[in-house]
Amino acid sequence: METPDGWELVPAGTPTDGARWVIVDSMEDLSDAARRHGISDRAITLLEHRIPGVHPPAPGHAQRARVDRSPDGELILTTPTLSYVESTHDVHTGALTTVIGTDVVLMAEAGDAQVLDRAVTKLTGGFPVPDEGVHQVLAVVVLTLVAEASDVEIGLGDAVADAEQLVFSTAHQRSPLQEIYDLKREIAEARRALSPVTSVLPELMAEAEEGPGRRLSQPWLRRAEAWVDRVDKHLDGYDDLLSDMLSVHLSQVSVRQNEDVRKISSWAAIAAAPTLVASIYGMNFEHMPELDWTYGYPLAIAAMGAVCVTLYRLFRRSGWL
Repeated sequence: METPDGWELVPAGTPTDGARWVIVDSMEDLSDAARRHGISDRAITLLEHRIPGVHPPAPGHAQRARVDRSPDGELILTTPTLSYVESTHDVHTGALTTVIGTDVVLMAEAGDAQVLDRAVTKLTGGFPVPDEGVHQVLAVVVLTLVAEASDVEIGLGDAVADAEQLVFSTAHQRSPLQEIYDLKREIAEARRALSPVTSVLPELMAEAEEGPGRRLSQPWLRRAEAWVDRVDKHLDGYDDLLSDMLSVHLSQVSVRQNEDVRKISSWAAIAAAPTLVASIYGMNFEHMPELDWTYGYPLAIAAMGAVCVTLYRLFRRSGWL
């Protein structure tokens, strides 16, 4: 399979002459593939120290990103990847390790972001490549990685919009608290994975500025850096919006509780008036007014009803009912 400028995409175990792009199926096999394709021992030592899994991150934290250059000139890049499950609003993180030699690029990916698959499609589909030499593969892969992160940001933005509709919906629905907290957790995970990429891009930029004949690398690196910054700002905005929605929801709950208390208090006051009259007339005294009247009972009932109706209208007018 041919890639731009004569680069050949070959299986990991296939020896060949000329420029090669090797995709290794497993991170554990990356060191062996590097030995077979002529990567120096000192670069392999760095690689074995940086391969994801050698120093596993803490639970819930993305793989750390790092750029290393061996004394023989090979470049080793490790960076996290992002993917988004739209049905569950889950953000998954993985890792991508790249080894760049003189005429060979080796890559291995862990996780379900499928960055390498999309990069292969671009490189073999005639899409323009913003670099030259071994760095053209790196350029396409890094830009694809950032594009995947942008897709994750768009998916989270849609989920935040759905949560906003749920918070402000007048229909009686489930509480949005769980959804808000889940989205804030996923946004935090996405930002933790994106933050290392933000720190790696300036290192790649400095490496490009110092390296001879690397002028083509600087424009796409600047574009990628600006792209990542924009995605991170959007994620930060989504997190702030979710915090505002949480405050609004809690305020709505407080308002509804106050309304319920006012309604309960109003009905309690309406019920208290006839209860008071009935309790007085229920006392066992002989000398009480109107006990011997023929119309005393219906008059008392009518008076209690009139008091209840008056109180009801007053509470309705004041907005308590």
